[in-house]
Amino acid sequence: MSRVIVVTSGKGGVGKTTLTANLGRRLASLGQNVVLLDTDLGLNNLDILMNIETKVVYDIVDVIEGRCRLAQALVSDAVRPNLKVLPGAHSYDKSKITGQNIKLVVVSLQKMFDYIIIDCPAGIELGFHRAVSSASEALVVTTPHISAMRDADKVITLLKSYALNHAGLIVNRARGDLEATGETLPAKEIADLLKTELIAVIPDDDAVGQLSNFGIGAGGIGMDAIDILARNVHFGSRKIYDASSKYRGLFGAIKRNLKRMG
Repeated sequence: MSRVIVVTSGKGGVGKTTLTANLGRRLASLGQNVVLLDTDLGLNNLDILMNIETKVVYDIVDVIEGRCRLAQALVSDAVRPNLKVLPGAHSYDKSKITGQNIKLVVVSLQKMFDYIIIDCPAGIELGFHRAVSSASEALVVTTPHISAMRDADKVITLLKSYALNHAGLIVNRARGDLEATGETLPAKEIADLLKTELIAVIPDDDAVGQLSNFGIGAGGIGMDAIDILARNVHFGSRKIYDASSKYRGLFGAIKRNLKRMG
């Protein structure tokens, strides 16, 4: 049975869509058939992050309204043919699409893929409920900022009203240098405050956001953390990237100073 995972956040701009794209590519690299489903209608940009925007002919609304077959709307990743994207619509009356519409699409996709990863709109409005209602698992993305954590807490509370098998937390853009000096909360403490299992820590690393036709990012620590995330999701392991380890001790202090100067 395929797994349907919604990637959500209370606050916009926390890196949710970038994480969706990176997770999808890493799972595909593990040999899984993966589809990324963009449900952020009107404000979608998953196709741009995946560098497939020029290949999009049909979108999810076309599928729902019967203008094309589901297979016609799926766009293949340039590197991994076992990774597809079902794009969202750039302009549409979002109120016409219901959770049941999305669920019917997801049911059809389950016959074709091992993983269906739903990129959920930010916030807790109609788009959130429309996306979550089709999922069996959730990954909540936050950053160590108080506003992002507060909004993540609201999302986690709402998720409890759905019959999800599991909900986990991803702390994105973790600043290990600030954790080492106590200037920001460690990811484990954030998870404890939000009463949600910590699934992954992704460090503040430009490589995480650099997707291209040649793969994900440019390598480095951020990509190592993404790999840990994918393996935790797929294999059920619970290894957590330690963002502050290299900033501890004497040499760590030097690295902290260099980072602040940079």
